[in-house]
Amino acid sequence: MAGPILLLDVHSLVHRAHHALPAMTTTRGEPTAGLYGLSSLLCKLLRERRPDGIGLAFDAGARRRRAIEPGYKASRKPPAAELAAQLTRARELADALGAPVLRVQGEEADDVLATAARELVRAERDVLVVTGDRDLLQTVGPRVRVVFVGRRGGAHVDYDQAAVEKQYGVAPPSLPSLRAFLGDPSDELPGVAGIGPRIAARWVAAHGDVAGILAAAESLAPAHLRAVVLAHADQLRRVEALGTLVADLPLGDGPRAADWNAAASAGLRAWFERLEFRSLIARLDALAAAP
Repeated sequence: MAGPILLLDVHSLVHRAHHALPAMTTTRGEPTAGLYGLSSLLCKLLRERRPDGIGLAFDAGARRRRAIEPGYKASRKPPAAELAAQLTRARELADALGAPVLRVQGEEADDVLATAARELVRAERDVLVVTGDRDLLQTVGPRVRVVFVGRRGGAHVDYDQAAVEKQYGVAPPSLPSLRAFLGDPSDELPGVAGIGPRIAARWVAAHGDVAGILAAAESLAPAHLRAVVLAHADQLRRVEALGTLVADLPLGDGPRAADWNAAASAGLRAWFERLEFRSLIARLDALAAAP
């Protein structure tokens, strides 16, 4: 049986690891905590999931969402110099693995990942998206699972469709509609005061999306929230649009992932040597020796 294709949300994973781990540097003074966290996670996934291939997606702007909301993430501070250096250097991992760089100028990595996952499913491949961005839970479905990496070293959570529905009360494609009511502080998206997750999930499950809920506003229960919904109609439409991933970006020709094979393993080992990740070299060697 073929193993899954790992699709890594590189920016998200390096960012999470950098803030979760103590400061680390090479003997040359290069910061490496975020890269170490990404690499350690990759070794764990290689050991536990036995993938057939690995793809890496990178951020390259937020053009589409800023066309909807010019102030989208505008107040976020740029990454500190030591984190920015690691985000740039993470591109070397693609070279080490012989993997294509999944990146579309002006677009965010989550849309790139949604597009790559959709294409791989059409090619009848199983996909495991690895990220710290909950937006990507909407890609979950037949042949697609998400490994969500928690903050500050929190536990990783595996999501299939049943797990998403159990936690949120709606199917994965409906998550942007749910978030329109609840908001998302991490992306600076406002919610609607007075409407909690249980009520919002019930409405989304019954009416499908924000447009359906607005069309049924006069029959929503509880009745005292009908006026609240209508008063926030424009905000609800905007936040839903901002949270909806697109899965039809032009990724170009070529593979979406590199085969995991001896050449990729050797390239990864050489990269670990340059970064002085001695413990990870031992893990990689043990993996290569395993049946």
